[in-house]
Amino acid sequence: MGSPDVRIPTATLRGVEAVPVTVEVSVSGGIPGLSIVGMPDTSVLEARSRVRCAMKACGYKIPRLHVTVNLAPAEIRKTGTAFDLPIAVAVLAATGQIPHESLSKLLFVGELALDGSVGPPRGAVAYAALAEREGLSLVCSDQTRLPLALSTGAYGISGISRLKSGVGDLPLLGMGQCCDSSDVGEGTCCLDFSDVVDQDIPKRAMVIAAAGRHGMLMVGPPGSGKTMLARRIPTILPPLADAEKSEAMLIHSVAGQPIDPLERGERPFRAPHHSISVGGLVGGGRPVMPGEVSLAHGGVLFLDELPEFATTALQSLRQPLEDHEVRIVRVDGVYVFPCDFQLVAAANPCPCGHLGDDAHECTCAPARVAAYQGRIGGPLMDRIDVVVDVHRPASTDVIRGSEGAGSAEMLDQVMAAREFSAWREARDEARIGNGARGVARLGFEPSARAFFEDSAERLALGGRAIARVGRVARTIADVGGHELVSRDDVGEALQYRSRRQL
Repeated sequence: MGSPDVRIPTATLRGVEAVPVTVEVSVSGGIPGLSIVGMPDTSVLEARSRVRCAMKACGYKIPRLHVTVNLAPAEIRKTGTAFDLPIAVAVLAATGQIPHESLSKLLFVGELALDGSVGPPRGAVAYAALAEREGLSLVCSDQTRLPLALSTGAYGISGISRLKSGVGDLPLLGMGQCCDSSDVGEGTCCLDFSDVVDQDIPKRAMVIAAAGRHGMLMVGPPGSGKTMLARRIPTILPPLADAEKSEAMLIHSVAGQPIDPLERGERPFRAPHHSISVGGLVGGGRPVMPGEVSLAHGGVLFLDELPEFATTALQSLRQPLEDHEVRIVRVDGVYVFPCDFQLVAAANPCPCGHLGDDAHECTCAPARVAAYQGRIGGPLMDRIDVVVDVHRPASTDVIRGSEGAGSAEMLDQVMAAREFSAWREARDEARIGNGARGVARLGFEPSARAFFEDSAERLALGGRAIARVGRVARTIADVGGHELVSRDDVGEALQYRSRRQL
């Protein structure tokens, strides 16, 4: 009957990481059947039916003995359908239907269909990363897409019928199933800021926000182009660095999202509907999944109609914006999801949207306007660095199609500002070290410092607001190529901060 004790390496997802799991199979006498132990969830328990049907469809014999499958370690909860393939391989090896040599050097993951075919698992990037760390070779569906850096040594399998002659003849995962940064697909952004008419001030604010990775809020009436502007922000951001790619692809793979655009260097752009729940925004559920803030890691999170979001959802953004990670506590442990994103939001000035609009009269009572604007909350507004008004463009300009600065020109400004900032910080680090703090660290001119101090006292800015205005002023100086922050830079930064309405 073969070896009664077979161990097959596999893994389970926990947050954005894959945790090693060993599938142990013991075949004994008793009532025929297949039992799974080791804290499996419902999806894992359902593998019993899928494995039996797949084995029968591929011509294997269903053992007329009792087969016990243990998923070790037992204290870790096992979730998902990726255990189908390793359980089937372990059962086949334990019953002597396939050779079991070299199985311990392979990490099996995959979902089985009833005909025995293997489907790609959710979180393939996490599994591939684990296999690389453990010195194992990943075996998964031949339809699995992996980044080129993790595809070396991975094997693709179309179905368990391929295992009859052993694992030695399994083909390497085809290059066609691996992401290639040279591929250009439908996900490639084809938007351009030149499509936006008569919005020079918001475009200027977006260059500043992109250069310094500042949170941004656009306020204007319906039809002024707020959403149009926001969707073009990724076109003025530099491509993802290698480290950012790895983290973003890991998160998107675990969430079951495509990773091809990320491999090409495109930054994520997430725009959830305002009806989203707290769990959908920051993560949660069962199993615990990353939320929109994590899916926007390395890119942009756009919240349209900001006051329409639930207050609890908006307030849940405060900690991710500060710490750049989400910590979700559950009974079985703590799940950590990275979420270093740039927040961009849009809002109407009032419920009807026409407050301050010369073309339309506002019909909202003052109390209703105050209640509408208060939905955002002061703590969240303190974490938004740039607030800019977006006015409805002139009808003649829209009809004529007048163009302003395009994405290429704005991207050059952003890249130049970031390069200048990196050079300045490296120079200051060598010159003054880590001892300088506050304004001295940012490099203010004496007149700019005096003006900033007077303005902060006059506007009653708190500590967080002062720090953020100072950073925006520093970014404005970097965009202009100024080594020291001038009075004009401070004045422009304050214009993006001090407002009576949203």
